[in-house]
Amino acid sequence: MELEQADDTRLDLPPEYCHYQDEGCEFAESCLNCPLPVCIYDEPGGKRRLLKRRRAREMARLFTTEGKGIKELAQIFNVSQRTVQRVLKVAFDESTSRGAKK
Repeated sequence: MELEQADDTRLDLPPEYCHYQDEGCEFAESCLNCPLPVCIYDEPGGKRRLLKRRRAREMARLFTTEGKGIKELAQIFNVSQRTVQRVLKVAFDESTSRGAKK
């Protein structure tokens, strides 16, 4: 029992006593230089949510600036046409609500 407690206290050391190597992740080379406001690993579904937001922004950009169609976007991003429609609806609802607030 005492041995287990000793192991638990060793795992919960203050940062200045830990030998921590900041290796970052696939989004930033270093945790201390990460551009994200909250670490993707600190939030449930953080990585998936971030990737979906990036995909949604890119879909909206391609739809508005390059004139890509829904079917074409579905093929590019390997999703259903219905998914593209949902993403674009949310993107345009957000942009119109931002415009109304100004």
